[in-house]
Amino acid sequence: MKINEIKDGMNDVSVSGEITEISESREVITKFGTSTVATAKLKDDTGEILLSLWGRQIDMVHVGDKIEITGGYTKSFKDQVQINIGKNGSLKKVEA
Repeated sequence: MKINEIKDGMNDVSVSGEITEISESREVITKFGTSTVATAKLKDDTGEILLSLWGRQIDMVHVGDKIEITGGYTKSFKDQVQINIGKNGSLKKVEA
């Protein structure tokens, strides 16, 4: 799937691209307790989308990394569609 095809409310999203930016991580309180989250920008040849990175995922990627997300889902946060990896999804680095 290409980034420009991604819409709010999708499930089982698989997409690949390059990390172009990662925000500072911050602590948030969720229904599961306190967690750490950062927002990254994922880019492919069709556009950019925000990617939520939780906990250990934050340290898995760096700016310039090419990644592949499988089994993700999307939701809108502050009027912007974001990809979340969730418990059933996966994130892995790929070679360029």
